[in-house]
Amino acid sequence: MQHTERYELIFRMSGAEDDVVAVRLTDRTGAGGSPVYEDETGIVRAEISDRGEVRMLASGGHQIPGTPLLVRPLSEGVAGRR
Repeated sequence: MQHTERYELIFRMSGAEDDVVAVRLTDRTGAGGSPVYEDETGIVRAEISDRGEVRMLASGGHQIPGTPLLVRPLSEGVAGRR
């Protein structure tokens, strides 16, 4: 199956500009069966379906990830699983 290579996750920050995090396709699959994406640090992880549905994933103990306001593909291209 082909998946979008990169997405931007846009989080609403209270009293500040939106926080934008770029994530890239990994070789992992989430509990919902969709591919897992993560940022360069590996801290921000998200399972993103082919319909743009997002499930944020904790990358460490006691982490409670927020839900992005918007998710958008960064490129039109798609890639196979790595």
